Amino acid sequence: MKVLIVLTSHDQLGDTGRKTGFWLEELAAPYYRFKEAGWDITLASPKGGQPPLDPKSNEIANQTDQTRRFEADPEATTALAHTLRLDSIAADDYDTVFYPGGHGPLWDLAEDAVSARLIETTLRSSKPLALVCHAPGVLRHTVNEDGTPLVQGRKLTGFTNTEEEGVQLTDVVPFLVEDELKSLGGIYSKIGDWEPYVVQDGLLITGQNPASSDPAADALIALTTAQAGSGRIGR
Repeated sequence: MKVLIVLTSHDQLGDTGRKTGFWLEELAAPYYRFKEAGWDITLASPKGGQPPLDPKSNEIANQTDQTRRFEADPEATTALAHTLRLDSIAADDYDTVFYPGGHGPLWDLAEDAVSARLIETTLRSSKPLALVCHAPGVLRHTVNEDGTPLVQGRKLTGFTNTEEEGVQLTDVVPFLVEDELKSLGGIYSKIGDWEPYVVQDGLLITGQNPASSDPAADALIALTTAQAGSGRIGR
């Protein structure tokens, strides 16, 4: 199986003067799940090259065994330093797509027409798609073939308003993921802050927060394998 992981290229946390980017656990945990499944992994970002890491995600309190493993893994860090430009990607070349979060995607991927087309094409090709934490916010401009919001009527989750309050960025982010998904007609659900929670609706898998990265990756592996076994994924 070939999986495309799409990362942010945005590194500014609004007007705060602080840095942001992707959240390391949300890349590292799925990365090793996919490696252990024997999948081929490709990393991409809007600008290509080294995507910005949210520095908070690599603070000691937020490190995990998988983030430390990733940081010490030359193959992984080399791949991260050389992500492909998103506009060079052909959706047909991949069996599935995974979006890690972090606050960065709310500024760039959420407004990126190339990303929106990738998401739409993936799902219309009967291929699974997973997004974790803030990444479900990149669905905000995606649409169905009839022009209605892609999330309308779909069950999903994402970073909660109270989790955003917990990191004191409610007034900094361009929009709140929970509010945005609800406003587009998504059937949004959540559990307690920082607890792992994954929702699957057809080919769409979403995770609530960093702790949801592992189970979201596991759900994506199971669904993609099932789709391939049934012959529904065409290459």
